[in-house]
Amino acid sequence: MDKIALFTQILEQNPADAFTRYGLAMAYAAEGNTDAALTEFNTLIGHNPDYVPAYQMSAQTLVKLGRTEEAATRLHEGIAAANRTNNQHALAEMEALREEIS
Repeated sequence: MDKIALFTQILEQNPADAFTRYGLAMAYAAEGNTDAALTEFNTLIGHNPDYVPAYQMSAQTLVKLGRTEEAATRLHEGIAAANRTNNQHALAEMEALREEIS
C-alpha cells in the first residue's frame, strides 16, 4: 500500500488526526499534486489551528506556485500560531520567508 492510500485509510477512522493529515499533505506535495496538498493543509488547519508546520509548508507550496499573496496571508496566520504555541524555530523561518516574498 502506498503512503497516500495508507494515510487516507487512517483518516477515514480519525479525520482530525493532525500527524496523519500532515503526512498526507506532504505525500501529495512530494508527488507534485499541489492542489491536493493545499486542500489537506487547509483541512488540517481547520481541525488543528495550532499545527504550525501546516502553515509553514502550505505557505512554501504557495510560494512555489507563484501565489505570493495567498502565501503572505498563510504566513501571517502561521506566525500567529507559532506565537501562540511558542514555536520560535518555525516563527523565525516563516518571518524570513515573509521578508523574502515581500
